[in-house]
Amino acid sequence: MSFTINQITVGQTASFRKTITEADVINFASASGDMNPVHIDKIAGQASIFGDRVAHGILVSGLISTVLGAQLPGNGTIYLGQEMRFTHPTYIGDTITAIVEVVDIDHAKNRIRLNTTCTNQSGVVVITGTATVMPPKA
Repeated sequence: MSFTINQITVGQTASFRKTITEADVINFASASGDMNPVHIDKIAGQASIFGDRVAHGILVSGLISTVLGAQLPGNGTIYLGQEMRFTHPTYIGDTITAIVEVVDIDHAKNRIRLNTTCTNQSGVVVITGTATVMPPKA
């Protein structure tokens, strides 16, 4: 599925939900090389300011990319930029919902700007920001 710029409206939203697993964290640590002990070592996580192991923020933010590339705008989208703030830790076992909302459309440049938010199963915002993308032409 995909939307061209002429099919997108301000206020349009899409979302994706996923539970972050032990395997997700270990696989991301391996793929990225980020072996920070707060992500992969239970004792280090418990001794940290988080009180337990946490998922990599960038792993969690990847769920935003899933929404943009698979739903809104969808297949063929070019992700041009992302500004974000990590506002709360994501723990292994948390279910995260990534939501995007169209806030601006630039028809002349074929660009859209979207608010991006990730919340956990309790509704706590864990990531907030904005993304700029180029929707597919056709």
